[in-house]
Amino acid sequence: MCRHLAYLGDEVSIGTLLTQPAHSLVRQSWEPRRQRHGTVNADGFGVGWYAAGDPVPARYRRSGPIWADPSFADLARVVRTTALLGAVRDATEPGADGEAAAAPFGGGPWLFSHNGSVRDWPGSVAPLVGTLEPEALLAMEARNDAAFVWALALRRLRAGTPLGQSLAETVVALDAAAPGSRLNLLLTDGATIAATTWGDSLWYRTGPASGGAGPASPAGERSGQRAPDLRELASGGAVVVASEPYDDDPRWVEVPDRTLVTATRSGVRLTPIEHRAAPGGPPGPDGGARATASGAPPGPGPDAPHRSPSAPPPPARPTARGADRPQPVAPGTGHAPHAAPPQHLSPQHKESSP
Repeated sequence: MCRHLAYLGDEVSIGTLLTQPAHSLVRQSWEPRRQRHGTVNADGFGVGWYAAGDPVPARYRRSGPIWADPSFADLARVVRTTALLGAVRDATEPGADGEAAAAPFGGGPWLFSHNGSVRDWPGSVAPLVGTLEPEALLAMEARNDAAFVWALALRRLRAGTPLGQSLAETVVALDAAAPGSRLNLLLTDGATIAATTWGDSLWYRTGPASGGAGPASPAGERSGQRAPDLRELASGGAVVVASEPYDDDPRWVEVPDRTLVTATRSGVRLTPIEHRAAPGGPPGPDGGARATASGAPPGPGPDAPHRSPSAPPPPARPTARGADRPQPVAPGTGHAPHAAPPQHLSPQHKESSP
């Protein structure tokens, strides 16, 4: 159900992150390695990036597959930035919103992406509509679940809620209204990245965006009981948060499910997201549940168990037709993929249910 990536660090070309790596977003659009739902992300794509001196990011979005847009490959080669958010999309349901339905969504200094789906959309979240101002509903860029999720998070951001807390509260409210939803959210303002894991994969990596494996991130073994707060200091002044690794660098660390990630160039903080009503207080405005994840900025703290980073397994063969054809160089990547982008998409590439 989509793949996305956010970066903060030294100035790099967009292509360094989105098109050049061996398993870049371009490759993930037809051959993801970690995606748990769906097989082909060909229903649109987008990237948003920040220019020096301008807090409002630029966006480039299209309704077709990323591999079919030669203009993007050219743009990615020359545009440079210190912060970006990119995504490729697998639509849960067909729609007529075109590129307006493709992430990243924007509002002021923020860029946002949703990897997942809201169960029983739209009826399940009808009770949450009343939490939004009429202007917010009318301003939604598309008529899909991701745009609605963004409207809920944006309301909190505009009220002054920190990035991480805004996402955690949004996830808890949506899960209370539509249990079983998949809600991997990704958000940045160009200085901080916030993300949630709720039903799909998420990884992070610290250090330069490219240029060798570098030192491995400190981590420990997975345990059945997660500590109340997991933290790791970054090294190298750069961080990537992504649905899956774009290369086999050992610095990639997998994020446990139901976790809030808050990252800056100086650190990454992981905090479990818990469903818990506010003690001694009335129900929250979105249905009673409140997120306990604080969304506090990264910083040093007590040691806690970590899982060891590991390289992803060899790529799985895609199920879309066209996978066994000759292997051309993917647009903008400069390398020959293991599988060519599908030329014709089978209706079966969509999920049968949310």
